[in-house]
Amino acid sequence: MSRRPVNPSRRLGDGGSIPFVGSLQSKSRTSPLLSIGLVVVGAILLIGYCYSGSGSGSSDIKAVNKLDGGVSCTLEIQRALPVLKKAYGDSMHKVLHVGPDTCSVVSTLLKEDTEVWGIEPYELDDAGADCKSLVRKGIVRVADIKFPLPYRPKSFSLVIVSDAVDYLSPRYLNKTLPELARVSNNGVVVVAGYPGQQRAKGAEVSKFGRPAKLRSSSWWIRFFVQTGLEENEIAAKKFEQASTKSSYKPACQVFHLKSHH
Repeated sequence: MSRRPVNPSRRLGDGGSIPFVGSLQSKSRTSPLLSIGLVVVGAILLIGYCYSGSGSGSSDIKAVNKLDGGVSCTLEIQRALPVLKKAYGDSMHKVLHVGPDTCSVVSTLLKEDTEVWGIEPYELDDAGADCKSLVRKGIVRVADIKFPLPYRPKSFSLVIVSDAVDYLSPRYLNKTLPELARVSNNGVVVVAGYPGQQRAKGAEVSKFGRPAKLRSSSWWIRFFVQTGLEENEIAAKKFEQASTKSSYKPACQVFHLKSHH
């Protein structure tokens, strides 16, 4: 969920004005049959124009719908899984995903015979039966990521976090990201939104307690350095090469960090 931020100024059917046949009344005398004929021709032209523009119009409608729904970096994780597997190889065998709707990511990886767990940072008020089943089995936990995670150091080969970091202030990020690096063995993948993306609706604001704070890549890089988190250059390079080869363009920012050793 390749997608680029949709330009809010983009308008539906921005391909020109609808053609009209002109005024049906003329200064010169016209017969009733001629007037009726002009009306019929105008109607045919108008209908034909609408149908001829249906192709481009439908794509614009999809773009607007995508904007209304916002960009989900958790859904983007599922699109990026094949690329992540090529970049991390064997490090994808024991994965922890952290973020809203983690049940969807966990379910996808379980189908691919990957050992995976999930942390849902927010209450699962409207969770489906499959998600509740994952919680009962202990595969998915509901936990506040502003506090220490209930795992030992290096419990997972790879930790992936999406959407959740956009709702944390620097005060809590200073604690959460080093925790993610602590419980990982071969790296942390941080997936965050681009500045200007529509990410939170009114319901989400009430759920998360605050709107998403979408930061630039330079902000994140400075933050990583200040927090003592190092870039996983090897994984980042492999991810970039795999993305180019598969023509994958992330709709969210993807950062590759080293684990704490």
